[in-house]
Parts: sequence; structure tokens; C-alpha cells
Amino acid sequence: MTMQAPFFGKRPTDMPPARPAPGQPNAMQEPGAGARASAPVPPKPATTTQPSSSGATSPNLSGAPTKEGGSKLTVGPNIKLKGVEITDCDTLVVEGTVEATMDSRVMHITEHGAFQGSAEIDYAEIHGEFNGDLTVREKLVIYSTGRVSGNIRYGKVIIQEGGQLRGDIQFRAANDAKVLPPTRTNLLTAA
Repeated sequence: MTMQAPFFGKRPTDMPPARPAPGQPNAMQEPGAGARASAPVPPKPATTTQPSSSGATSPNLSGAPTKEGGSKLTVGPNIKLKGVEITDCDTLVVEGTVEATMDSRVMHITEHGAFQGSAEIDYAEIHGEFNGDLTVREKLVIYSTGRVSGNIRYGKVIIQEGGQLRGDIQFRAANDAKVLPPTRTNLLTAA
């Protein structure tokens, strides 16, 4: 029975040591460099986060605030999510297809994304397609490739040239989010 050299841990003696890529430190020159990963760490992009009294938020290009560390659900391309209720989600990014009911802060539908169902949200950016009941408490932005149809309620709306909006469309102020039941005071002022 012959013994083979162990597979892990030993190098054949006839192989030269691996050379670092240009711009990377040589493990032989720096003490303790062997314990570090040899792949370079990319620089972090500059951010302009502006904390506020209600938590760390910063506006994105459409003016929709993004919450640092908030919950985010991304439905990737070619993914189909069907028959669910989405709650406690700060940001929903739709790159695939979603058939759902949701209550969230921000919804972003990409150019190839599609949402069908019911949604109550603060801000919506539509590059793709939305079909169903949409209530946007603050701002609805429909880009040139966006198509929105159904029962639409909004606080503010921006539609780029080429964007489509059709169905039962009504302005709804942010204060009208909840309809109060009639009271004696309301009945007296209505008369």
C-alpha cells in the first residue's frame, strides 16, 4: 500500500510561490500579511446621509426618503412572487413579477418589473407596469417607460413624457388617509 501526500496543506516543492497581482502587497514583505485576504478591498462609495430627528433618512433622486437600515425586499429579474401579503417592508423593489397585497413606505418598479394587486404606500416610482388598486399617500412618479392602470389615489403625481396612467384616478391629500366617521360636530358643520 502506497502513501499519498496530503491533498490540503502542502505544496509540491517544484512549484514557485504565487506572485501577488500588481498593486497588491507581497505576503513575504509584510509581517502578518498571510492572515489577510489577498483580494483588494474596493473603496466605499461616498454617501450623503443626512440624519434627522425621526431617524437617519436621506432623499434619493425622486425625493422619496430612504431609511438607513430599513427593511428592503427585492424581487429579482425572472422571479415571480404570487399570492402574498407584504407588510412591515420599508422598500419594495420589483425587478420581476409580483401579484400581492402590500402596505409599505416605498415601492420601486424597474423597467422590466410588474406588480399586480393592491398597494398602499407613501412613495412610488414606476418604470415598469402596475395593475390594480394603488394608493400613494405622498408622491407617485411615473417614468417614460411606466404604465399604471386601475384605481389610483395619489397625493402628488409626476408623469414623464411617455408615461401612461389610466383608470379611475383621484387626487387624495395626505390628510385624507383615514376617513373619519360622522360625528355630531361634523353633521352640524355640514348643514
